[in-house]
Amino acid sequence: MWNVNYTKVWVANFMIFFSFMLVMPLLPLYMTEEFGAGKHTIGVVLSGYTVTALFARLFSGYIVDTFNRRTVLLVSYGLFACFFLGYLIGGSMILFAIVRTLHGAPFGTTTVANSTVAIDVLPSERRAEGIGYYGLANNLGTAISPTIGLFLYEATDSFKAIFLLSFFMAAMGFFINTTVKIKSAAPKPSAANTSESPSEGLNRSKVKGGLMRLDRFFLVKGWGVGLMLAALAFPYGIISTYIAIYAKEQLGLAKGAGLYFLVLSACLMLSRLTGGKSLRQGRVAHNAAMGMCISVVGYLCFAVFHNFFGVFANAVLLGLGNGHMMPAIQNMFVNLAPNNRRGTANASFLTSWDLGVGLGVLVGGIAVELYSYYAAFWIAFAVNALGVAFFFAYVRNDYLRKKLAR
Repeated sequence: MWNVNYTKVWVANFMIFFSFMLVMPLLPLYMTEEFGAGKHTIGVVLSGYTVTALFARLFSGYIVDTFNRRTVLLVSYGLFACFFLGYLIGGSMILFAIVRTLHGAPFGTTTVANSTVAIDVLPSERRAEGIGYYGLANNLGTAISPTIGLFLYEATDSFKAIFLLSFFMAAMGFFINTTVKIKSAAPKPSAANTSESPSEGLNRSKVKGGLMRLDRFFLVKGWGVGLMLAALAFPYGIISTYIAIYAKEQLGLAKGAGLYFLVLSACLMLSRLTGGKSLRQGRVAHNAAMGMCISVVGYLCFAVFHNFFGVFANAVLLGLGNGHMMPAIQNMFVNLAPNNRRGTANASFLTSWDLGVGLGVLVGGIAVELYSYYAAFWIAFAVNALGVAFFFAYVRNDYLRKKLAR
């Protein structure tokens, strides 16, 4: 499984999320200190990044499935790295908001292209397990970078140093990907490499009125999984964005956010490692169900306990839950798609996550501004609980009925 190309793409994925998460928890502080932004403004501006990533991913699956994957990956990754330099311009809230919003497009395309290439270079018999381990790169980057970012900020009192480090790490990931070798540019539709029925093949290629069908951009068969995932991502958008300010203002934990992400990611990695065997055995729905049940308890802890215990109980339970849940849900999308639709499957998975996170950031900002942090945390728990209920009521059986034989 750990062949040279998979390892390179894995490291490049780590670089994406290291550079991304290095700045993510600090941006609310940056906007407050540099521009005097209120919490509602922070939510609106930061959600713009997610919105553009979402729209980019709607088209990224089709682009990755149609054009040379290596070229798409390198162009998008290069742009993703260069946008970090845009944060150094500073100047005004408007300029920052434009740069931050536009940065979402190359991020969205890069994550789709990189994960699709990772699936391409994995042996088919280890694919489900490999998808799970691929996510460890996300978790490792998420674990290390917020702590490093907060340490740099306290040591230098300079956001520019953090933006430069993000650029440097993203640039390293780009150069690593220039050495990846991919056997085929993009899977071509054929009887040999697709499991779809004749009617599905017709739907896949049909063009009506000069416009591509919706299922070329989103895996329509996975609409239920996508809606569920958006509900599960919603609370993460609230907590990941406001944890730094909440810990500092309400709990007096100046370094609380860095420790929170460290604990969260350590539990994510532990959970992914222990869940790999179940994925290898094909117990995808089982892993998803177990992860959701653990995570929803974590969000309940955050809503009920407004103290050190609530914060870190959430970090532990959310890490253990998402570590089982996320690779399982990504496998659900992949298992619903024929081989030549891997890019669309990955784009659908990431688009659904982005939609939920973006709505969480936006709604969370409004709730905090008008009511309180605690109101936002109860909203987070309620939406997550709805997603879990939807899985057990509909999504699980629908997935087991529709998944393709491999």
